[in-house]
Amino acid sequence: MSRVDFYVLTASGELARHQFACRLAEKAYKLKHPVHIRAADADSARRLDDLLWTFRDGSFVPHEIVGQGAVESPVTIASEDTLPGERHLLINLGEAIPEQAASFTRIAEIVSADDECKERSRQRFVDYREQGHTLDTHNI
Repeated sequence: MSRVDFYVLTASGELARHQFACRLAEKAYKLKHPVHIRAADADSARRLDDLLWTFRDGSFVPHEIVGQGAVESPVTIASEDTLPGERHLLINLGEAIPEQAASFTRIAEIVSADDECKERSRQRFVDYREQGHTLDTHNI
C-alpha cells in the first residue's frame, strides 16, 4: 500500500493548491523521484503546465502533459487516469482517488482552506484508510 500525505493549507483556492503542488514536484524532482500530477481537468493541467515554469524565480522543473508525445520528463501532468510509466509520487489534485493510486509509493493530497475542498478531502481520507493505505496529515 501507499503512504498518503494530506497537506492542509491555510490559503484557499485552486491557485494555492497548484502552487504547493509545484513546490512538492520541485522537491521530488531534486531528489530524483519521478512525479505524476493528476489535475482535476484539462484546463487545470494546462494551468499547472504554465505554473511549473513560473511559480518561483529560478525554478526549473522539467515536465510535460501526458499525451503530447513520448513521456521523457521526470514530472508528468494529466487529467485522466493514465499512468506514464513508473512514478514514485502522485500529487492528486482531482476530486476522486485515481484508479492507479495504489501503484505509487507516495501520494500527496493538497487541501485548501475552502470548505468544499476540505469536505472532498475528508471523504478521500476515509476511502484511503478503508483501502489500507498509511495516512499522515501536515498542517502547512
